[in-house]
Amino acid sequence: MRFLRRSLMGLFLLCVTAGLIAFAGNMVYTALQERWADESPQRPARERIFAVNTVTFQPETITPILTTFGEISSRRTLEVRSAVAGEVVWVADTLEDGGTVEAGALLARIDAQNAEGARDTAQADLDEALAELRDAGRTLALAQDELTAAEDQAALRARALARQQDLLNRDVGTAAAVETAELAASSADQAVLARRQAVAQAEARQDQARTALQRREIALAEAERRLTETEIYAEFSGVLSDVSIVEGRIVSANERIAELVDPTALEVAFRVSTREYARLLNAEGRLPNAPVTVALDLLGIDIEATGIITRESAVVSDGQTGRQLYARLDASPGFRPGDFVTVRIAEPGLADVARLPASAVDAANTVLVIAEDDRLEVAPVELLRRQGDDVIVRASALSGRSVVAERTPFLGAGIRVRPVAPPDESASSGSVTAEPELVELDADRRAKLVAFIEGNQRMPADAKERLLTQLSQPMVPARTVARLEARMGG
Repeated sequence: MRFLRRSLMGLFLLCVTAGLIAFAGNMVYTALQERWADESPQRPARERIFAVNTVTFQPETITPILTTFGEISSRRTLEVRSAVAGEVVWVADTLEDGGTVEAGALLARIDAQNAEGARDTAQADLDEALAELRDAGRTLALAQDELTAAEDQAALRARALARQQDLLNRDVGTAAAVETAELAASSADQAVLARRQAVAQAEARQDQARTALQRREIALAEAERRLTETEIYAEFSGVLSDVSIVEGRIVSANERIAELVDPTALEVAFRVSTREYARLLNAEGRLPNAPVTVALDLLGIDIEATGIITRESAVVSDGQTGRQLYARLDASPGFRPGDFVTVRIAEPGLADVARLPASAVDAANTVLVIAEDDRLEVAPVELLRRQGDDVIVRASALSGRSVVAERTPFLGAGIRVRPVAPPDESASSGSVTAEPELVELDADRRAKLVAFIEGNQRMPADAKERLLTQLSQPMVPARTVARLEARMGG
């Protein structure tokens, strides 16, 4: 027992000794570390170098593209109205919303019984006026014959009076015979005046009959016009919309029954700001016939058409700003009046400018350029246009220098950087054109695209119709073809 107690006491003393030795060693090591830290020399601070993406400032001539939105409309839109009232007795099969009609096609026919009755009545009145004119002509002829006979008789009476006076002068005749001859001559002259009055009355009657005949002819022409107005024709080739007529319906005069739209005479109306409008003006201060491109997005596939600006609005409406411009479209298959489209306008070219990422220019219109020692410098630029994620700037002094493409709060003047050039800068530079690229498809390629569109169940019917209409043209936009083939491959 005593041996066990002494053994445990010895073990305890050994542990306490080992702990004191470890504590003393730790104190010595800590003291050495503090001394080493006090005696170690100061290490110089290393300069931090940032890696930055750069683009080369390359002055060139760039055609800016002004992008806005507009609405398609037709320059030839006609309200089809009924000129006469009555019951609709016949309607063409094409007289329906979306129906296509040709110029001069019969659209509807209105009951013509009343018009035919009015036409027959006017014809009878005309025949009566013709008979009256013929009767007046015969009366005038008789009156003229009677006037001729009366004038001949007056001439005979005048010669008889002259003979009696001659006999009286030779003391052969008597004064009573002369007086009798004078009375007879006076009666003959009075008869001539009466016949002349009869001729004048006959001429007046003939003039009245001729006037009445003209009135009857006008009435007949009006009745025939009313009869022709019972048939409604298409004034030009186009597509019908807002049709509100069916067979058997009673229509009133001047009632609107449909609207005829010419889909080949389309234009786009769009609004630009006053600053953008000023940039489009030429040196004479006039709006030129600048080219435009119109795009309609159909489930990620654009239908495009080209055109030129033709005119601008005469006044600025209340509550609006800028200018309303109109552009006439060329061949535009697939577009319909009312479409909301994107309009891209080619502005006059800008010389000695460069295209940079928008992130390269700060609010003060300055950029960071790299000096010879890879340190940054601040350089001012003139901001001219914003083109999506890019900007067009002018700074002749920066030609050929590297510009930081993406500025961060850590970058500034004097900071040393490691430039990282893009693999291909040509993709982000160059002149922008407003003309879409057109391609000609062979029969097999065209058939595959048509089959894909017709078999796509998720595509709306109107989108299918517009794409099929565009594919029916000899030349198709390459962008549309590329997107369709990408969908086919996916």
